[in-house]
Amino acid sequence: MKPDMSAKRKIIVIGSGFAGLSAAGLLAKSGHDVTVLEKNDQPGGRARIWEKDGFVFDMGPSWYWMPEVFEQYYNLFGKTTSDFYELKRLDPGYRIYYRGEEKIDVPASIDELVQLFEAKEPGSGSKLRAFMADSQYKYQTAMGEYVHRISDSITEYFDLKLIIKSFQLQIFQSLRSEVRNKFKNPALVSLLEFPVLFLGSTPDKTPAMYSMMNYADLVLGTWYPMGGMNQIVKAMHSIAVENGVKILLNQEVTKIEIQHKKAKRVHTAGKVYEADIIVSGSDYNYTEQFLLDEEHRAYDSTYWDKRTMSPSSLLFYIGVNKKLPELLHHNLFFDADFEMHAHEIYNEPKWPTEPLFYACVTSKTDPCAAPAGMENLFLLMPLAPGIEDTEELRSRYFNLFIERIEKRIGEPFKQNIVVNRSYCIKDFEKDYHSFKGNAYGLANTLMQTAILKPKMISSKVTNLFYTGQLTVPGPGVPPAIISGQIVAKEVNRRIDKQLI
Repeated sequence: MKPDMSAKRKIIVIGSGFAGLSAAGLLAKSGHDVTVLEKNDQPGGRARIWEKDGFVFDMGPSWYWMPEVFEQYYNLFGKTTSDFYELKRLDPGYRIYYRGEEKIDVPASIDELVQLFEAKEPGSGSKLRAFMADSQYKYQTAMGEYVHRISDSITEYFDLKLIIKSFQLQIFQSLRSEVRNKFKNPALVSLLEFPVLFLGSTPDKTPAMYSMMNYADLVLGTWYPMGGMNQIVKAMHSIAVENGVKILLNQEVTKIEIQHKKAKRVHTAGKVYEADIIVSGSDYNYTEQFLLDEEHRAYDSTYWDKRTMSPSSLLFYIGVNKKLPELLHHNLFFDADFEMHAHEIYNEPKWPTEPLFYACVTSKTDPCAAPAGMENLFLLMPLAPGIEDTEELRSRYFNLFIERIEKRIGEPFKQNIVVNRSYCIKDFEKDYHSFKGNAYGLANTLMQTAILKPKMISSKVTNLFYTGQLTVPGPGVPPAIISGQIVAKEVNRRIDKQLI
């Protein structure tokens, strides 16, 4: 069916992260005149790439979960994942290093995973199958009934079946209680609790509903797009351009001009863009507090200061001029106190005393990621947002990470490092205007779920919309893509109803 050209609007999308590109492509497909204004010199937001001396680094997201979300998005344009990149399932999905000599390689096969659980904790294999069946129900229900809702009003949830399902999803219980009621072995508990680190909260503050991420992780699997995560950006960029989207780089938005409660123009350093509708995929807090005059802000600074933010991250992009055979593609260093690190992110914000961290070596899977015979190493440590960030602190933790890796793999490589770049709170603030330098958005706590997140639709400006990790559905690459779909659908609905 051809789009109704009489409903065509001039739409400005601020930011070319996953949510912005997702919305832009769909709005253009609907027949609108869409322009994306991107602050930086390449599209992708946090999913940019950095190249140095033959090493290629994904600067942000590195886990490819929920492959059907990407496939479904491409299908909306008559495309499929294989049109853009080769997707490879990792087996083992990842390795977890614990204290002492203990480590677990997480297999791709659920039968092998059951055997692993049974070996660690007799009787836990059958419990895992039941836990996974429950997680599958939560995943399928959430993806089918909840995730694609705009969550603008509680009335969206005034449905008896949905209310019953809310209790079945255990929205009002914690993930910690669900996991620890079933499993006692500390290694198995941490394996099941770890995905919430990427949701920006602790297991005791995260609704048990999010055990659906265990289904996404352990059943749907951990994948890798050959060429790196930026291949997703390239795919979505090409879809957008093919549908007529204009993507302009190095165009940092400095002001949204409002007249009579309607956004009229977007200002950058050197240009002014007329707009019928604006979709902001940039940091929600920054858009409101810095691009809008005070009377047009739906939330004040006090509101934002009370939000529980996801962690920031200390990142290192490291090139090593030899192979590191003992590391896998994904490696979690849980050889430290999980509780203490979490406490020092959320309860007593400070640089961690004894941190957990993550090491990604994409050159294990992708020969294009590093020169022959070498490895690219990406290190990440969750860190409290909004705290001090100095070169001295970065250097101290860099040395700590390298020492711990060398000790666990039994091989020194510090002297083999030929590329080394750090990235932390100040960089998130500078490059993305990220509130308090957060890396993932809002924490997925009960009080920041669904209708309790910042709204996608401005209550003060009739034609201003928001998308991305600070609104629904939340942090992560698949949720960002879904967020763009939700806002595009709502924009078109409001145009059809002549509400804008």
